[in-house]
Amino acid sequence: MAVGTGRDVMADRQTAPGAQGRGRNEFGEVLGFVMQRWLRHPASLTCTLAGVAVATVADVVTPLLAGWLVDDVAHAGPAGSSAPAVAPALLAARHDVLMLLGGLLLLGLLGVAGRRMSYLGITFLTARVMRDIAQTAFARVQRFSTDWHGNTFAGSTVRRLTRGMWAVDTLGDTLMLMLLPGILVLCATTVVLALRWPLMGVLLGGSSVGLVLMSTLLTLRYVAPSARLANAWDTRMGAALADAVTCNMVVKAFGAEQREDARLSWVLSRWQRRTERSWVRGTNSGNLQNLAALAMRVLLVGAVLALWWRGRAGPGDVAYVLTMVFLVQGYLRDIGQQISMVQRSVNEMEELVAIYRLPMGVADAVDALPLRVTHGVIHFDHVSFGYRAQQGPLFRDLSIDIPAGSRVALVGPSGSGKTTLVKLLQRLYDVSDGRILIDGTDISTVTQSSLRSQIAIVQQEPVLFHRSLAENISYGRPDATMAEIEEAARQANAAGFIDRLPKGYATMVGERGVKLSGGERQRVAIARAFLANAPILIFDEATSSLDSESEILVQEAMERLMIGRTVLVIAHRLSTVVGLDRILVFARGELREDGSHAELIAQDGGLYRRLFELQSLDG
Repeated sequence: MAVGTGRDVMADRQTAPGAQGRGRNEFGEVLGFVMQRWLRHPASLTCTLAGVAVATVADVVTPLLAGWLVDDVAHAGPAGSSAPAVAPALLAARHDVLMLLGGLLLLGLLGVAGRRMSYLGITFLTARVMRDIAQTAFARVQRFSTDWHGNTFAGSTVRRLTRGMWAVDTLGDTLMLMLLPGILVLCATTVVLALRWPLMGVLLGGSSVGLVLMSTLLTLRYVAPSARLANAWDTRMGAALADAVTCNMVVKAFGAEQREDARLSWVLSRWQRRTERSWVRGTNSGNLQNLAALAMRVLLVGAVLALWWRGRAGPGDVAYVLTMVFLVQGYLRDIGQQISMVQRSVNEMEELVAIYRLPMGVADAVDALPLRVTHGVIHFDHVSFGYRAQQGPLFRDLSIDIPAGSRVALVGPSGSGKTTLVKLLQRLYDVSDGRILIDGTDISTVTQSSLRSQIAIVQQEPVLFHRSLAENISYGRPDATMAEIEEAARQANAAGFIDRLPKGYATMVGERGVKLSGGERQRVAIARAFLANAPILIFDEATSSLDSESEILVQEAMERLMIGRTVLVIAHRLSTVVGLDRILVFARGELREDGSHAELIAQDGGLYRRLFELQSLDG
């Protein structure tokens, strides 16, 4: 493999932070993570281990019976001898041969039954654990902070979850169906061999331990680092694919298909090189383990032949050792591969397990109760807040009272704190000082789900699910009837275009609502807010990107939706807030002005008046 460039090295560091020389014991952490979840399903786990035990006992005893069978055959005489001429000792030997043949049949059946039992057990165990992990990991990701989602590719997150989830399947099969039986067989055969010939037991035990130790070191120190880096680039590849596919409309708009092809090609070439290096190292490790296993086999067979040469081992003993050696050889050869598979599975699960280490962005209080909003009074009580990456707080000792049913605009230059104020009200972030109260209740003391269910938001760029129009409208109230969904659409001026669609409310809207125009998406979002019927309503510049006709329809729907609710409107176009009850003007996190349009426009040198006049000139 070619040596990576400086750009490759930098990308490796960015893609797999801490991949080299990490402080944590990822191997032990991942195994502990999986074992905890196995223990939550004791019936399936017990069934799996019991089946493994039965099959292992059958494997260990089979070579013993095979050796005894060879001895009895050697003393039973020719198969064609007539019964009267056969001595009683030979008759007994032939009887033992038949008994041993039956014993081998019974052991074979026990092995089949044990393996079936273990396979069924691991099937149910793994499926349940995979479901649990997918469910809990998804739940955590859903509850991570807005910053985390803003800084993380959705494609890479999905890739981490799915790759880690399927690694659980490989890890369970390898540990319990392959590695555990192999270790049990090695231990049992070593004990049986040592009881007959102590030196042979020492040879088998010592060489087995040496081979396992060598396999482990090769896997952990030689293969694992490259596998970890290959997985990191696999995640980056998923992120690059998802980013380009999600933004395909932008790609088409700028005719940038070839540029995106080249960008992905660069990522794929690095992924290919890292993956090839990982696979080549795995092949090298397997070859070394096979050579070591061959040396051990020759050593053991040579040792038993030396015992036979000296008269200390008979034909049955030689047959037993040969059978046992090939049995152990198979397990030892597989143990090397299985250790590699375990490490590969651990590598693939590291990024999934890391999700469980991340703290929640905003957590509910232990004794949090549901929020009950009866009026919709909002009070910011001496609030201070600043973003982590920002020097100094954005808000300092900010206090605002918003009466129930009032319609309030939030205006000001970009970065003045308008959107942040709304995010704090939704508790997407926690304030560093002060309190935010709704109807006198501190929002940090209630559950986030109940808080946000009391606040409907219509965003500048509404996000729709790739589901039907009916499902999107009823997202805030999944139990709504079809009649209620249609009424909400009518109130939002959305019923007209929906009725013209061939499938009506069953129409799928495409990813993020791409099949609809901006105005149609906005009206669907307003219909969703109508149906949610929340007492507090937020508009985030809902008409800024619409054509004139769509803007009129949306404004009419907004006016209907505002009735009887406490309304916050984030506005950049000041002409849209002239008729509101109150306007709050922000600059650099400070509340500079507070009043109606008429009051603020009358202030000489006022910030609102200056912004309004600038927009009037632009118009």
